[in-house]
Amino acid sequence: MDRVAGKIAIITGGARGLGAASAKRLAEEGAAVMLTDLREELGQQTVAAINEAGGKAAFMKHDTAKEDQWIEVLQATQTQFGGVDILLNNAGIGTGGRIDKMKLSDWQHLMSINMDGVFLGMKHCIPAMRERASKWEGGGTIINISSIMGFIGAVGSTSYCASKGGVRIATKAAALECAKLGFNIRVNSIHPGYMETEGLQSAMRAIAKTSGDEAKEAARQDMINSTPIGRLGKPKDIANGVLFLASDDASFVTGTELVIDGGVLAQ
Repeated sequence: MDRVAGKIAIITGGARGLGAASAKRLAEEGAAVMLTDLREELGQQTVAAINEAGGKAAFMKHDTAKEDQWIEVLQATQTQFGGVDILLNNAGIGTGGRIDKMKLSDWQHLMSINMDGVFLGMKHCIPAMRERASKWEGGGTIINISSIMGFIGAVGSTSYCASKGGVRIATKAAALECAKLGFNIRVNSIHPGYMETEGLQSAMRAIAKTSGDEAKEAARQDMINSTPIGRLGKPKDIANGVLFLASDDASFVTGTELVIDGGVLAQ
């Protein structure tokens, strides 16, 4: 139970879903966690659960698209825990729509979170990680949450696919940069498939509202049918992948995509 013992993590979008599951998993294995989100009440609840279980966690309200807030989060993490070794860029939104119907402002808003937030996290955490990288066999580690939609397209999801494809290739470029410059920081992306999360449930409610319960159930079943393993993914499936990449077990892994999708992309 000590695969990341002594390490310090920043996890964005950590109040619920994949971020919360990853925060709990890292804390179980010994990491101190600074969890950030715009959902303050949920974030505090997640932190309380981690601390009550014997872990170390704190929360900050954080808009990942705002550079000044990244600086504040990093400073608070360094003050409270002593530095940063792991960055999980998990915060993101999944809004979409037809290209010819989408407002430029909606496109820009999605990109500000899904792309700008990832860039800002890497920009500000890399210098801080370098200060502690020599402590670990695997150095510092950055994990960017992308999606299977970073590989494939989907109707009505041009903006989302573009952002997640951007995260995928930005991860590779950052990994090469950190390696070639001798920073001792690994950078990888995780690509979830269809996941059983609050975000999915929200999407299902929206389908039910506009098209009825039958359409909602049909959409859900389509996702299950598209997944060879025969079920939707669970947050813990992603959390276990995060733990691997964050640990020194992955000390030779950088610039790669960890696809956790139940076999969707294998088809």
